[in-house]
Amino acid sequence: MTDTITITVESSDDGTDEITLPENLIEMLSEGEEDAATVVSDIAMFGCAQRIHGAIHHSQGEPSQEIQDVESETMELFEERFGATFEELTGHDH
Repeated sequence: MTDTITITVESSDDGTDEITLPENLIEMLSEGEEDAATVVSDIAMFGCAQRIHGAIHHSQGEPSQEIQDVESETMELFEERFGATFEELTGHDH
Protein backbone atom coordinates (compact mmCIF):
# COMPACT_ATOMS: atom_id res chain seq x y z
CA MET A 1 0.00 0.00 0.00
CA THR A 2 1.24 3.49 -0.82
CA ASP A 3 1.68 6.30 1.67
CA THR A 4 -1.50 8.19 2.43
CA ILE A 5 -2.41 11.61 3.75
CA THR A 6 -5.49 12.47 5.77
CA ILE A 7 -7.18 15.81 5.23
CA THR A 8 -9.56 17.12 7.90
CA VAL A 9 -12.44 19.35 6.86
CA GLU A 10 -14.06 21.61 9.44
CA SER A 11 -17.11 23.77 8.83
CA SER A 12 -18.54 26.83 10.52
CA ASP A 13 -21.57 24.75 11.60
CA ASP A 14 -19.23 22.64 13.79
CA GLY A 15 -19.09 19.74 11.33
CA THR A 16 -15.88 17.75 10.92
CA ASP A 17 -14.95 15.05 8.45
CA GLU A 18 -11.79 13.40 7.20
CA ILE A 19 -10.70 11.99 3.88
CA THR A 20 -7.65 9.80 3.36
CA LEU A 21 -6.02 9.79 -0.06
CA PRO A 22 -2.79 8.48 -1.57
CA GLU A 23 -0.01 11.05 -1.22
CA ASN A 24 0.97 10.36 -4.83
CA LEU A 25 -2.50 11.43 -5.97
CA ILE A 26 -2.17 14.75 -4.15
CA GLU A 27 1.26 15.27 -5.71
CA MET A 28 -0.17 14.56 -9.19
CA LEU A 29 -3.05 16.98 -8.70
CA SER A 30 -1.10 19.80 -7.09
CA GLU A 31 0.20 22.80 -8.95
CA GLY A 32 3.67 23.59 -7.74
CA GLU A 33 4.07 23.56 -3.99
CA GLU A 34 0.38 23.48 -3.04
CA ASP A 35 -0.38 21.71 0.20
CA ALA A 36 -2.87 18.85 0.39
CA ALA A 37 -5.58 20.98 2.01
CA THR A 38 -5.48 23.47 -0.87
CA VAL A 39 -5.56 20.73 -3.50
CA VAL A 40 -8.58 19.04 -1.91
CA SER A 41 -10.34 22.38 -1.30
CA ASP A 42 -9.87 23.38 -4.94
CA ILE A 43 -11.34 20.05 -6.05
CA ALA A 44 -14.25 20.50 -3.64
CA MET A 45 -14.97 23.95 -5.10
CA PHE A 46 -14.85 22.56 -8.64
CA GLY A 47 -17.16 19.71 -7.63
CA CYS A 48 -19.70 22.00 -5.99
CA ALA A 49 -19.66 24.39 -8.94
CA GLN A 50 -20.11 21.50 -11.35
CA ARG A 51 -23.06 20.11 -9.37
CA ILE A 52 -24.93 23.43 -9.19
CA HIS A 53 -24.12 24.09 -12.85
CA GLY A 54 -25.74 20.75 -13.70
CA ALA A 55 -28.79 21.58 -11.60
CA ILE A 56 -29.26 24.80 -13.56
CA HIS A 57 -28.29 23.84 -17.09
CA HIS A 58 -28.67 20.07 -17.39
CA SER A 59 -31.83 19.16 -15.51
CA GLN A 60 -35.37 19.00 -16.73
CA GLY A 61 -37.66 21.93 -16.12
CA GLU A 62 -36.98 25.45 -14.98
CA PRO A 63 -34.91 25.68 -11.79
CA SER A 64 -36.40 27.60 -8.89
CA GLN A 65 -35.25 31.11 -8.10
CA GLU A 66 -33.57 29.76 -4.96
CA ILE A 67 -31.44 27.35 -7.01
CA GLN A 68 -30.60 30.11 -9.48
CA ASP A 69 -29.49 32.35 -6.62
CA VAL A 70 -27.32 29.59 -5.12
CA GLU A 71 -25.72 29.00 -8.53
CA SER A 72 -24.98 32.69 -8.94
CA GLU A 73 -23.37 32.95 -5.50
CA THR A 74 -21.38 29.74 -6.01
CA MET A 75 -20.00 31.00 -9.31
CA GLU A 76 -19.03 34.33 -7.71
CA LEU A 77 -17.14 32.48 -4.98
CA PHE A 78 -15.57 30.20 -7.60
CA GLU A 79 -14.28 33.21 -9.53
CA GLU A 80 -12.94 34.81 -6.35
CA ARG A 81 -11.01 31.64 -5.52
CA PHE A 82 -9.56 30.96 -8.96
CA GLY A 83 -9.47 34.39 -10.59
CA ALA A 84 -11.40 33.06 -13.58
CA THR A 85 -14.95 31.96 -14.28
CA PHE A 86 -16.16 28.36 -14.23
CA GLU A 87 -16.75 28.65 -17.97
CA GLU A 88 -13.21 29.90 -18.60
CA LEU A 89 -11.57 27.12 -16.60
CA THR A 90 -13.75 24.28 -17.88
CA GLY A 91 -14.39 25.46 -21.43
CA HIS A 92 -18.06 24.72 -20.78
CA ASP A 93 -20.54 27.54 -21.24
CA HIS A 94 -24.14 28.09 -22.28
